[in-house]
Amino acid sequence: MAYDDLTFKIPVESEDYKECSDFVVASVEGIIQDAMDAGKNKIVINTNLKKGIPMENVNKIAGPFIEAWALEMFQDALEDENNQYHLINVEAGERLNMADVILQFEVIRKRMSSISGYVDVKATSRDIPNSGKSPNITSFARIRTAYIRDPDYIFVILSIKHSVFSTRDKNTKMMMGVMEVVDFKAYDLKYIADSDIQYNSALGSGQIQIKDIHYVALEQRNTWEFCQLLDRKCISSAKGFDNWLRYAKQNGWTK
Repeated sequence: MAYDDLTFKIPVESEDYKECSDFVVASVEGIIQDAMDAGKNKIVINTNLKKGIPMENVNKIAGPFIEAWALEMFQDALEDENNQYHLINVEAGERLNMADVILQFEVIRKRMSSISGYVDVKATSRDIPNSGKSPNITSFARIRTAYIRDPDYIFVILSIKHSVFSTRDKNTKMMMGVMEVVDFKAYDLKYIADSDIQYNSALGSGQIQIKDIHYVALEQRNTWEFCQLLDRKCISSAKGFDNWLRYAKQNGWTK
């Protein structure tokens, strides 16, 4: 048996998928840019450590802080009376969910009146060499299955670059760590260039990675083309065709 001999469940996306994807990505970037322009790009972390936050290991604690900050910025946009992004709901992704934040926008479409965007927040350091190189994005089997269940699934990678410094509070004399958002970029995972996507065979069915999250090229493709791209990367890895076929049967990718 070979890959081309199988009868696949082929996901067919809506005609307006690209338009919806562009809207979600632009809205995500717009909301984060508004927060930075308003001076809300600093996270203050108080500590009684004499030297403040251990800078050499700050990348190990940055992720949860940046994710929480991004969630708050989206919630602020939702609560804004002049909400220009038509944002109607913001939820934190549950534990083990592929997305950290789930956004819903009110948009008039042919058959629906809303769009959902699933945002995976990735924190990278401006001050640490190689930060942002080959981060794990999500499980191969989970994301492959998500596109079968919903061909219009919009999975957005929000890369947030931060810088950290310490300062002493004049009144309390305590050291404060300041985590400052300095740059960001959002991408629809489905449109990231083939050459920028890696498959790491370690951990379960394998992890989808991005070679360098700061420098990403884009390629337009439909949902089925992206599923085939993911399949090819898995099969050409140490997992091989037999393991891929096992994932396909377990997750219902074929008829």
